[in-house]
Amino acid sequence: MDLLLILTYASICVAIFKIFRIPLNKWTVPTAVLGGVILIGALIFTMNYNHPYSEVARSYFVSVPVVPVVTGKVIEVPVMGNHPLEKGDVLFRIDPAPFEFKLKSLKAQQTAAKGDLYRISELIKRNFGTRRELEQAMSRVDDLEAQIDNAQFELDNTVVRAPSKGYVTHVSLRPGMMATRLPLRPSMVFIPLEGQYFAAWMRQNSLLRLVVGDDAEVAFDGIPGKVFSGKVKTVIEAIGEGQVQPSGTMISYTGSPPPGRVPVIIEITDPAFEPYRDQMPGGAYGQAAVYSKHFEHVGVMRKILLRMAAWMNYIFPFH
Repeated sequence: MDLLLILTYASICVAIFKIFRIPLNKWTVPTAVLGGVILIGALIFTMNYNHPYSEVARSYFVSVPVVPVVTGKVIEVPVMGNHPLEKGDVLFRIDPAPFEFKLKSLKAQQTAAKGDLYRISELIKRNFGTRRELEQAMSRVDDLEAQIDNAQFELDNTVVRAPSKGYVTHVSLRPGMMATRLPLRPSMVFIPLEGQYFAAWMRQNSLLRLVVGDDAEVAFDGIPGKVFSGKVKTVIEAIGEGQVQPSGTMISYTGSPPPGRVPVIIEITDPAFEPYRDQMPGGAYGQAAVYSKHFEHVGVMRKILLRMAAWMNYIFPFH
């Protein structure tokens, strides 16, 4: 864009010098050059501040780690990777035998406990038992009832199901492996079909020009030559580089300027994007530009630059 502006300004200057027969001397030539530097520099700086651009933009998606409620040996994995699933579809099954044995044992203990409760109740009627023994027998029955409910819950959860509509990617779980309920070791990764979020990482210099509702445009690396319109949905007010968690380490100056950028969520509203929505993988890269209400006429330059970048996506190194 800067080269295009320079060439345009140079051609205008040549035309003016030719038409009006302005002499070339130590006053006219430096004036034309200095005027060009000031004019072009002012246009570029005004555009950069009022119409922010980010070459670092990406679509994001939510992933759900599948962690079973119980620990056991996997006996079946009927799910296929990247295959559409409905809510409640089976992802994998854990061997239910140990949980069935536990449930059967608890039910047997409950039967004996209920018999003890009946006998103690009869003895109390004959004044041979105590209230303490009755309360212990009743608490034993109630405790076993709770243990049975918990055992039934664990048995039901030996079948792990899809939490919502979506798909499982990278299925590496196989029968014979151990599935654990440790949250640090999920058995699968489930991707819910709730759409993707496109975030553009803007420089903090243009923070005052990032307003919710402003027009925006997006160009994806995977869709060369195409630019899609949208709106600024959210300007996230927190940056990861400034996050502080409780620890024994105090905050200190690192000695380098903070690299953090402002994350801006852009909602793509262009109908032309619909055919490509399902084709774009989660995490796809792109570029984005936001057009503020200030100096709107200068935004034409940003639109031209974004379209040039979109066409440049056709060119990439390969071996």
